[in-house]
Amino acid sequence: MAPRIEESISDVIIDKFTAARKEVVAQRLPNNARERNNLYENEEERSMGGITASVRHNWTKEEISEIFSLPFYDLMYRAATVHRMYWDPSEVQQCTLLSIKTGGCTEDCSYCSQSTRHKTFVKPTPTMKVNKVLEAARQAKISGSTRFCMGAAWRELGNKKNAFKHILEMVRGIDDMGLEVCCTLGMLNAEQATQLKEAGLTAYNHNLDTSPEHYPKVITTRSYEDRLNTIANVRDAGISVCCGGILGLGEKETDRVGLLHVLSTLPEHPESVPINALVAVKGTPLGDTEDDDSIANVDAFDMARMIATARIVMPRTMVRLSAGRLSFSEAEQYLMFQAGANSIFNGDKLLTTANPESDVDQMLFDKIGYKGKPAHKGPMVSPAEKNGEVTIKKIQSDEIEIERHYA
Repeated sequence: MAPRIEESISDVIIDKFTAARKEVVAQRLPNNARERNNLYENEEERSMGGITASVRHNWTKEEISEIFSLPFYDLMYRAATVHRMYWDPSEVQQCTLLSIKTGGCTEDCSYCSQSTRHKTFVKPTPTMKVNKVLEAARQAKISGSTRFCMGAAWRELGNKKNAFKHILEMVRGIDDMGLEVCCTLGMLNAEQATQLKEAGLTAYNHNLDTSPEHYPKVITTRSYEDRLNTIANVRDAGISVCCGGILGLGEKETDRVGLLHVLSTLPEHPESVPINALVAVKGTPLGDTEDDDSIANVDAFDMARMIATARIVMPRTMVRLSAGRLSFSEAEQYLMFQAGANSIFNGDKLLTTANPESDVDQMLFDKIGYKGKPAHKGPMVSPAEKNGEVTIKKIQSDEIEIERHYA
């Protein structure tokens, strides 16, 4: 059956949100990612400015590699266009990350300053008191953060019942402040994930770090499958998944493509994908390697290329410009935002490494014209979609319908 073209000047249809006579019903989408995605379950693709995009889970490595290898100017145009089709590019989520238990980790991650196997500047400390963490969260909220993330240096939560009880108190207290709450606590079982969800946890971070092929060269104490199992437990509990990787681990471009392939072919894309640049720390295997140009030699173009490719293959995912940001100029950071990043960590420290101060980030936001995303609010409807610049192709029953939007 030939496609049916519907053109309406009097109505603007924003997916499932219908606006009569150009009056937009919804300015924001639902905060729950599953509810948000359900609104688009019959959407096949979007197009604007000669670029077509869709949410897919069947990407091949060859397809992703072809995108990743585009000339930089083409890649940036495509990513920026996709970003504008699905997001309000002026809205950037601000998150704060606090190490609530530093050092003493038994893992052998080659990049990590907190491993007991490496001699670094980090000294093991016990888990922070609940009231200290809550005070740090209050200060983060005052500084503009809307998501507060807590990290603990251990392999897995395991049988740490007393520590887990305190973490659940932290989650409840931070949730009561109106902040979104994220944790990164190593491996979780299904029961622990459910308890965190019931306490009010918004998201759980568990990075894959790199491709399955390169992973054993970086970490041997936890398998790739272990990480995927934790992600599945988090997903099954109804918690948003934050999962990304690190550039500068001695990986090849094929490994960067491989990481994106794993993420983009998960049954559900992560709600957030952090892209980190290795901050090399003396005393770690990767921090003490000086003769390998592929280690810690990550520039702004590497970061922008990775962010742009992630934006194209996972268009509804929030892409986070994460560790290593302090080494990039304001102009370079802007390049990464243009590539499709719409989330950052702010605050002066990311676990044990330096990060731009909150007031410095605010000045950068003011220069660019960005605004922070409010806590517990869904993303803004894309202005390009709202103004009728995006063509949305939907599947309805047995026929294809193309709806054209007019400003």
